[in-house]
Amino acid sequence: MTGSITRTISGIRAPDEALRAAALARQDRLTKPRGSLGRLEELSALVAAIQGRPRPGVERKSLIVFAGDHGVLAEGIHNYPQEVTAQMVVNFLDGGACINVLSRLVGARVTVVDLGVATEYPKRDGLVFRPLGRGTGNIARGPAMSRLQAEQAVEAGIAVVEEEISRGLDLLGLGEMGIGNTTSSAAVAAACTGLPPAAVTGRGTGIDDAMLARKVAVVESSLRVNRPDRNDGFDILAKVGGFEIGGLAGAMIGAARGRIPVLVDGFIVTAAALLAVRIAPAVRPFLIGAHTSAEAGHRAILEHLGLAPLLDLGMRLGEGTGAAAAMPLVEAAVRLLNETATFQEAGVAGEKGGAGG
Repeated sequence: MTGSITRTISGIRAPDEALRAAALARQDRLTKPRGSLGRLEELSALVAAIQGRPRPGVERKSLIVFAGDHGVLAEGIHNYPQEVTAQMVVNFLDGGACINVLSRLVGARVTVVDLGVATEYPKRDGLVFRPLGRGTGNIARGPAMSRLQAEQAVEAGIAVVEEEISRGLDLLGLGEMGIGNTTSSAAVAAACTGLPPAAVTGRGTGIDDAMLARKVAVVESSLRVNRPDRNDGFDILAKVGGFEIGGLAGAMIGAARGRIPVLVDGFIVTAAALLAVRIAPAVRPFLIGAHTSAEAGHRAILEHLGLAPLLDLGMRLGEGTGAAAAMPLVEAAVRLLNETATFQEAGVAGEKGGAGG
């Protein structure tokens, strides 16, 4: 592990449990029956504890999309050609993708990071261009990347988040783009959790039964050929991961160091969260499950991480769309904590014998 990654991890401080308790105590004094806002009350307290502020805020929101290509596409397990990754990166930069629409709706800025797109494309303003290669190696035949590249991917994710924090940041959502990345993510998930590949390998963009069976076989082959060390996050990333998956893991580590809550999107981002927590266990309390993807295996790895998602809408697009959709819930939780009057302030009689009495 590089010195910069080690220093970032050593700088992570656990969420402030005293502030969490204080926020929950304030929720009990607000003009409503105790506990009546359900998980929104817990969510507001979590954000207060993460940010280290009794009155948290989430006005400054950012969505970072990490992009990279995957050599495993050579195994014929996808409906779309590799050049779609580059084409979608341009679409993100031009503001025409689903994630752009949702980000505009929720008031979040979008940053696109190219860590290894294979196809050349016209660059646009707003792109962070830090390629580590033109796509990864074919994990069915050998490692995705070198260990050095794995560390560089994590470092890049940390650096991008640090730059976002310097611009002002309260809440981070993460997304990805990379044709073939559900295969690599399934391999990462199986390696991290010990679950069989068939339990964590889904249809991605909608492959048929025959292609799904081949995809499961490819994931099994990648684990057999590469033998990733379950206890070493960098080894898993290097052998069966992706450049963008490493960037996502680094972004989570950097956000935890900066005391920024992270909305974890769908299957690929959650697989990256498995790596982030394997590399730096202190990251886990900073993660918020945005939604449950329709992709097979997502619920299982959420449960492995102990994340209870905020939404279940049957989504499976990626790009960070689930994280963006969940942002208003986080903002609602925080505003309810901050702006609702207490029983005393409103002159309302509280529960007999309770906090509002």
